[in-house]
Amino acid sequence: MILAWLALFDGIIALVLAIAGIVCAHFGVVPPFNLHLSTALFGFYLFLFGFFFAVLAFLIGIIALLVTSIMPSRRAGRPRTIVGTILALIVIVPIFRIVWSTRKYPPINDITTDTKNPPAFEYAQTLPQNRSRDMSYKPAAAAAQQAAPVYRDLAPVELPGSPDDVYKRVEIIAGEFPGWQVTYRDPAHHSVEGVATSTLFQFKDDFVIQVRPAGQNGETLVEMRSKSRDGKGDLGANYNRIQSFFRALQGPPRGVAMQ
Repeated sequence: MILAWLALFDGIIALVLAIAGIVCAHFGVVPPFNLHLSTALFGFYLFLFGFFFAVLAFLIGIIALLVTSIMPSRRAGRPRTIVGTILALIVIVPIFRIVWSTRKYPPINDITTDTKNPPAFEYAQTLPQNRSRDMSYKPAAAAAQQAAPVYRDLAPVELPGSPDDVYKRVEIIAGEFPGWQVTYRDPAHHSVEGVATSTLFQFKDDFVIQVRPAGQNGETLVEMRSKSRDGKGDLGANYNRIQSFFRALQGPPRGVAMQ
């Protein structure tokens, strides 16, 4: 039965492409093609092609299952159909769960704790990977962030202590954060910049943290901005990165006295 074979072959192709995309991105199997097509993005595109074949295999599999149920003469192809459909679901289900759980995030990839006066990237613009990129904060990103309910709780962290003391704590925690590489420290302006790498696809996101005087009660504000290099959306990665860092920052001190 042709449909059964199509479901099986498409299911195999889907799984192979999905795995190849992950391996390519995670281990850097191929070098970056250019600044706009990184290894991570190329691997992600392979993964998306796998998803396309998975959807195709699933639809063909459903039709083939119906045909083999109605027509006894076609039931010999049922095992191939079932295998192809299962392979398709192995690819489809995780992606569907990710899309469903991140549907609340709008398609923006530049998130900040202060949309009116966001921390600016200084050193990140000099990195070879960013030299052709516009690292400025766009009004469209501010409008989308302000309009999305999921970002309404995103705000600067206010901590007791002088800017110097708070900056020391920020610098230490940022240097210890999993998947982060601090690329620039500016104690004079209380600023830290770095690159965060995602676990699976190894996407690179630039971040900047600034410590500012609060202007009251002797407290200090910590502002943060996180921007993805690839894609138009981030599935909430930048928002969750900022919130995770702020939770760590508000936890017990790690060897830095907060006076």
